[in-house]
Amino acid sequence: MELSDVDNAFETPLDNPLYPHFPLEMRDVEILTAFYRTELAAAQRLIPPPLALAGDVVIVHIYHMHDADSFGDYYESAVQLPVSLPGQDITGAYSPYLYLGSDGAVAVGREVYGQPKKGGDPHLEARGDLWVGTVSRNGIDVITATLPYKQRRADAAELLRYGDFRTNINLKVITGVDGQIAIRQLTARRFENVRVHECWSGPATVELRPNAQAPVYRLPVREMLDGYYWRTDFVLPYGRVLHDYLAAKGGA
Repeated sequence: MELSDVDNAFETPLDNPLYPHFPLEMRDVEILTAFYRTELAAAQRLIPPPLALAGDVVIVHIYHMHDADSFGDYYESAVQLPVSLPGQDITGAYSPYLYLGSDGAVAVGREVYGQPKKGGDPHLEARGDLWVGTVSRNGIDVITATLPYKQRRADAAELLRYGDFRTNINLKVITGVDGQIAIRQLTARRFENVRVHECWSGPATVELRPNAQAPVYRLPVREMLDGYYWRTDFVLPYGRVLHDYLAAKGGA
């Protein structure tokens, strides 16, 4: 091995990286998206300042990635809360919980974007006349979402009626080997080249079950709103830093 191999390293293992350079293209992605209202105080407890909560809506996505660069065919899930960054013209959706079944996608989400990804077992399928999305960890279904199968055609713009989740905001925290915090930032990432092939809406349901390792139950369902099934392609680009906590405190 040459020193140049280390200098040019992007990810490890050096001879077999867990994930590649960006951009990454995701093709033929099926998504079940459900919106519900929760307790405002419960959602507020999960939002790091200086972000401001935009309301009491929770967004649940369950994805089937049929053809993802590097990662192949896998399932993913995300729980999001609409937020804004006061003093800046920035709105988006903050992610307190994400569970998925690809180790490479877990790593890239955590190491690059700062997403709080953990291993889990999401799944999305049609059962007769019903879309059923589940997210399990430790053998417990922590999220079960349902939606009638392709009941009403919808415009993709309707997906943004309860909050613009196109910009994903995360709290990135990385601890150095010496135990000191090396990175503490609010980061943002926005999908590129989004192409929505179809979109359907209907009355959705979301059921949550407690699990200490996947505590989505901390955002209890108080009122169901709309649900959507949609199929899309998009590209994952690099993101940007919105706020650097260490620099703000003079530590960087």
